[in-house]
Amino acid sequence: MLLDYIPDINECATVPDACKGGMRCINHFGGYFCLPQNAQIIVSNGEEEPTTPPVVEERPAARPALVPAAPNTRAGQSTGAGLTVGGGLTTVQCAAGFIADEFNYCRDVNECESINPCQHQCYNIPGSFICQCEQGYQLASDQLSCQDVDECSFSNYMCQWQCVNQPGGYACVCPEGYQLQGTRMCQDINECETGHNCREDETCWNYFGGFRCYPRNPCHEPYVQTGEGRCSCQSVSTCRGLPPSIVYKYMSITSERSVPADIFQIQATSFFPNMHNTFRIKSGNEGGEFFLRRSSNVSAMLVMTRALSGPREHVLDLEMVTQNAGLSFRSSSLLRLTVIVGPYAF
Repeated sequence: MLLDYIPDINECATVPDACKGGMRCINHFGGYFCLPQNAQIIVSNGEEEPTTPPVVEERPAARPALVPAAPNTRAGQSTGAGLTVGGGLTTVQCAAGFIADEFNYCRDVNECESINPCQHQCYNIPGSFICQCEQGYQLASDQLSCQDVDECSFSNYMCQWQCVNQPGGYACVCPEGYQLQGTRMCQDINECETGHNCREDETCWNYFGGFRCYPRNPCHEPYVQTGEGRCSCQSVSTCRGLPPSIVYKYMSITSERSVPADIFQIQATSFFPNMHNTFRIKSGNEGGEFFLRRSSNVSAMLVMTRALSGPREHVLDLEMVTQNAGLSFRSSSLLRLTVIVGPYAF
């Protein structure tokens, strides 16, 4: 019977670094072995093993004797390194990750199809396999299973407020009064536009992280309301020693704002020749958190000098005194500014 010649591939010559750790590569038909450098290959024909093992030299692959063996192959006859013939049957020992096929050639075992040992993704490679994890996971020490990656532990800046780890990822959440903008930033919710519980005689004022209800008419006797947020005293005798008008204003700032910071400007609504204006914080600055800087004869800037933590409310009375020494004229006006500090720095 004539058998077609099928050339063998010498993996020891063609596969770069086929054997790791200084192991010796031994080519055989349909595969190769990795053996220690001091290993000896002993070919036995079934008789008593020789006391001195023969030296086996590696040679280029010759014409392979295809198996099953030809009819003239005798029981107990050696067919080459790694092949043993006994009782008329020929077997081959394959390296780990390979298995002999019906022709006694070592074929790669696709572990990903047979046992699929990986928790997520399995990739077959010659003689073995590798596992890979899906995004948000990493290989455990057993190199088979996948464990979640806690992205929130990487940095405190993953989210503007709070990072919540989830299987395979993470999510950013915002505190009450805020909504998520994009994937990590928090944006204030204007409750005065989206819904509030202020009464009809109250006005809603939104601030960072919430809202407050203030009376639409903030005036108290002897003042009467003469405009939105403006109170005037109509009786000269009753209001002697009091500012003739009080204007109510509101503003909001974030917590822990960097200082010094210009936050509010006051300005005279009318100006007369030879009039001199001075500005001061009349009340509400007992802690020294603010300073009123005179910008010109008709304006001044309120400066925050200390970082404030919220939620907190400051009520400042800012006074402008107008006087003319030649006419012995003196008058004052008051701006009552409510500064609402939000609970967060955003």
